[in-house]
Amino acid sequence: MKKEIVSTKKAPGAVGPYSQAVKCGNMVYTAGQIALNPGTGQMVEGGVKEQTHQVFANLKAVLEASGTSLENVVKTTVFITDMGKFGDVNEVYAEYFTVDFPARSCIEVGRLPKDALVEIEVVAAL
Repeated sequence: MKKEIVSTKKAPGAVGPYSQAVKCGNMVYTAGQIALNPGTGQMVEGGVKEQTHQVFANLKAVLEASGTSLENVVKTTVFITDMGKFGDVNEVYAEYFTVDFPARSCIEVGRLPKDALVEIEVVAAL
């Protein structure tokens, strides 16, 4: 099966040897997105809610560059550094997924790149 690398300047560039997303067949697999502002390369100001909104802005940009959207997401994986903030992340998450919710995993981790508070990756249909 042929794969296609996806890249957009509307989302932060990769900070390592990976792609923003890969299209394979009729699916798109995104890299995890953290709350980097694509214009400045800096982490957005604020707490986990503000970071989660930026993560979704970055995911939307990568998905659009891939030819799909949040509406076609079938699976998400959420990484958070403090499970005590799960409710805050979930509140923002529910603004982006309102019906036909994708499957989801949520994992507490010790640390994320650039000391982000949240990172989300998705799998979407084309």
